[in-house]
Amino acid sequence: MKMFLLTFTIIFFIIMSGYANSDPREEDVLNLDQLADAFGWNFEEAEIQTQMVAEGLYVLFGLGGNIAVSIGKDGVLIVDDQFPQIMDKLEAAISKIGGEKVDYAVNTHWHFDHAEGNNALGPKGTKIIAHSNARADMAKGGLINMVIAKYMQQPYPDEALPVFTYNHGMQIYFNDGEIDLKNFASAHTNGDTAVFFKKQNAVHLGDVFNNSGYPFIDVGSGGSIDGMIKFCEEALKLSTEDTIVIPGHGPVTDIANLKQYISMLKTVRLRVASLIADGNTMQQVLDARPTEDFDEIYGPERGSLGFVNRVYTSLSQQ
Repeated sequence: MKMFLLTFTIIFFIIMSGYANSDPREEDVLNLDQLADAFGWNFEEAEIQTQMVAEGLYVLFGLGGNIAVSIGKDGVLIVDDQFPQIMDKLEAAISKIGGEKVDYAVNTHWHFDHAEGNNALGPKGTKIIAHSNARADMAKGGLINMVIAKYMQQPYPDEALPVFTYNHGMQIYFNDGEIDLKNFASAHTNGDTAVFFKKQNAVHLGDVFNNSGYPFIDVGSGGSIDGMIKFCEEALKLSTEDTIVIPGHGPVTDIANLKQYISMLKTVRLRVASLIADGNTMQQVLDARPTEDFDEIYGPERGSLGFVNRVYTSLSQQ
């Protein structure tokens, strides 16, 4: 799966290569169908893969962000919900592992590939939960600048918006276990949620932790490299060496991989900050290739959604 995700990221880069060295023009803003084409997403042919990660806890892989599924005597709680176009397939996958209707859906943040399914679940009565900033962003919509392209996420209707929100932390007691929601900093966006399944010793980190390549920092939505580092470090403090780590994208992994990711974030941040302090421009920083020795692990940086660009931008705004 990691290779697949890396491949379509590179394909996306090639398709949008005309935008790679400058901000795309407003007339080049993509709609969801165009974005799906660029990423190689085919809603009709999408297949859902299911992985059991612990008793009562599963992960669904489809199109978009990874979905965690808690199933038990209280019903079904999911983390993130991908797209309404494949909701019937997601619901069929949940049914196969013993679930029925989705009672609760937690959004790790407001981006379309993690929360667009709200538009299908909300009208069915699913109670949606998110950070208060994520709800505000869903309600107003906005431009997501992925550096190599822009996407205008439309405002969600009332029935697709979270009905429960929090600011710093929240606990849910469900399926004989405590589920903790935590926001440690503005990281990937200004409204990220880490979801700790304490019974199973597992955590879903949304797009604060990308296990399919370099992360995307949505600076326009309040994200920052410093926030990414802080968020991951705080999540690490609440974990053990045996904690199961569910990333926003890519395979389910472990604490050792998260530690390696944090080390990468810190190293790249230090390098870019040093280059900025020496007076280098954005292009000069990109030309210096501050991620080069990490590319074997995370893939070519030029195929990412502007990781170094966003690190530079977030540090330059300080």
